[in-house]
Formats: sequence, structure tokens, C-alpha cells
Amino acid sequence: MSLKDRINEDMKAAMRAKEADKLLTIRMLLAAIKQKEVDERVTVDDAGAIAIVDKLIKQRKDSLSQFTAAGRMDLADKEAAELKVLEAYLPQRLSAEEITAAVQAIVAEVGAKGPGDMGKVMGAVKTQLAGKADMGLVSAAVKQALST
Repeated sequence: MSLKDRINEDMKAAMRAKEADKLLTIRMLLAAIKQKEVDERVTVDDAGAIAIVDKLIKQRKDSLSQFTAAGRMDLADKEAAELKVLEAYLPQRLSAEEITAAVQAIVAEVGAKGPGDMGKVMGAVKTQLAGKADMGLVSAAVKQALST
């Protein structure tokens, strides 16, 4: 079953269980997927759906930090609940050690020497680790690897 099909099934289950908050989040996710399909005239595969989920998670994390800083715990709680629903659609994430090892291998493979090669390394890293790791952690690992 594709990720998109799983999201549709979860939407139906949320409707039956009358889970309004979860249903709202899933519909928002499906709308984002549909928007990408319409805008680019493509059918979103699992990798594309994971990229969309990643983007929505990043938005939720940013909003969560802003609402928490502003003292709006009601909105922060809503964002945290949406974040939890969205994270269920991501594959198992790599640990920090696995990210560091993968980045070291890619740096050696690409032949990067210093911070000037960050763009070249990040391009290679994104293709291999997209959807498998938090790109913020990956970027930090690349900076660390290139600074040594």
C-alpha cells in the first residue's frame, strides 16, 4: 500500500471514529498532496509524499516555537497535536551516529576538502538521505565534517 493510500485509509478511519482534530490534519495533508499534483501535473509517489510531510512538519515546528515564545499555549498545543499526526507518516529516522557516518562516507566519495564544498556535499546528501533524516541535523553534520 502506498503512503497516499495509507493516508486516505487513515482519513476514513478518523471519520468513522469521529476524531475531528486528526481528520483536519489528515485532510490538510491530502490537500497539500493534491495541490502539488495539480500544480506540477504529476502523480505524487511515496518519496514526494514524504517530502510534503517533511515540509509540513517543519512548518509545524516553526509555528510551535513561535506560539510557545509568545505564550499562546492553546495554539502551541494544536500545532503539537498536528505534528504528532504528521510524524506517523514518516519512515524511521536515522540516528545522529548513522547520519554522521553517512555524511563522512559522502564527503569522502565526493572528495570535498573544506567549507567551500558544502553545496556539492549537500546536493549528494539530499538525494541519499531525503526523508530518512532531519535535514537540520544533516546540515550540522556536513558542516562538522567539512570543518575538520
